[in-house]
Amino acid sequence: MLCCRGRETRNGVGPRGGTAPAPVPAPEGFDMVEVLPGRVLRVRHAFSPHEDPARAQRPRDRAPTTVRCRRRITVYRNGQVCIEDPIDDIPNAATDVESSSGDGGAASEQQPQQRRSRRSRKTKRTVLVDRERSITACRATDPDLVLFFFHGVGGALDVWREQLGALAARGYECVAPDMLGHGGSSNPTVAAAYTFNALAEDAKQVFRRYAKRRNVLVGHSYGVSFCVHLAHEFPDLVSKLVLINGGGPTALEPSVCSLFSMPPCVLHCLSPCLTWAFLKAGFAHQGAKEKQLLKDGHAFSLSPFVLRATMGGQYWPEGDEAFHAELTVPTLIVHGRHDRLVPLEEDKRMAEILLIAFLKVVEEGSHMVMLECPEAVNTLLQDFLLWEYRDLDSPLAAQPVRTETSKPFGITGGVAA
Repeated sequence: MLCCRGRETRNGVGPRGGTAPAPVPAPEGFDMVEVLPGRVLRVRHAFSPHEDPARAQRPRDRAPTTVRCRRRITVYRNGQVCIEDPIDDIPNAATDVESSSGDGGAASEQQPQQRRSRRSRKTKRTVLVDRERSITACRATDPDLVLFFFHGVGGALDVWREQLGALAARGYECVAPDMLGHGGSSNPTVAAAYTFNALAEDAKQVFRRYAKRRNVLVGHSYGVSFCVHLAHEFPDLVSKLVLINGGGPTALEPSVCSLFSMPPCVLHCLSPCLTWAFLKAGFAHQGAKEKQLLKDGHAFSLSPFVLRATMGGQYWPEGDEAFHAELTVPTLIVHGRHDRLVPLEEDKRMAEILLIAFLKVVEEGSHMVMLECPEAVNTLLQDFLLWEYRDLDSPLAAQPVRTETSKPFGITGGVAA
């Protein structure tokens, strides 16, 4: 694997208007990207050292499949969400919201009590999704493809080292940034710098700098929220999503009485206990190998101030079920069976809400499954990248194939096996 800085005009820290600031020195193998003044992220940009010069002239194996994605999402004032997929008559969808809720439109067969209950729910808003999406294989030979990797709280880009090495060796172009305050990125001493909106803006700046025509986003834990946010912001540029132990499609809201709301000095004194607790909850086994993985991945090694500010800044009220249901991006959801931080039921709910989703459970993995079971995760990633929708005769899987397995993500005729 070769990690290089690339062209200075693209990846170096350049001017943002006016006088150019002094360039930030980058460690060997990394880019130091200034997303905003005072916010510098360490980014690893990796691809194969054996890249074929004729790669850009290679034709694709097949043309992309265009699929029409249609659904109606109704949000009620009591918090309930009704998702109907697919919709037979989009123009009239807004006029009969109360007449059907996934029961085939047989409103006349409902009991009177059920009809009264239905009428008592007041509609807050209705979202209609009707768009066409191209679904095709994401091959390493595609010159317009980039893979982005976003880690979670307490991690660093080093948690992706097995995936970056394997995929870059196969010819994929990979980009993995350190979140602000994590790894080799800068650590501002203002808590407002670590809110979800601020970190999401950093992710958008990194995406804009490295993105090409087709991009795949891979997120772990808190990084899943940034992937979903980017998929909404750039729907025509994001080809596929991979969400690893990210939890359910719920809006983010920090807990007022959590352990991480304590003062940084207290968290500093409790840091050995926090590290042990993360090792216990994040790994299926707590042996010497897992301790070394935790150390090598720089997981939970950030400062107490950054930890407190990042956990307290997880406020994203827009990221509810309706927000996730609007996505039409093919998504692979990976869950470690022994994860004590994210229940399996949450990832199951995510698979139910998303339009095109595949849930895969790694039996031997936990929250840090990409470190514990790198071969299984790499196989799932590579197979999902090559997956494409080929069934042109049937409508878009209104009930897409969603399976749970620890075996590799199989491809049979373009659908999951």
